[in-house]
Amino acid sequence: MEVLEFLGEVLKGIVRAISAHIFKRTVLEKEKTTLRRHKHKGGSQKQN
Repeated sequence: MEVLEFLGEVLKGIVRAISAHIFKRTVLEKEKTTLRRHKHKGGSQKQN
């Protein structure tokens, strides 16, 4: 019986880790897409 409880706890930990990884990846990908902006160029620039 203890072996089954141990395996259950291991599986819970694995599922928790995988779901956390997927959640972090999706949140970070959304943040990366919103944070990509063109940098403002300072100073005088040549006009063609």
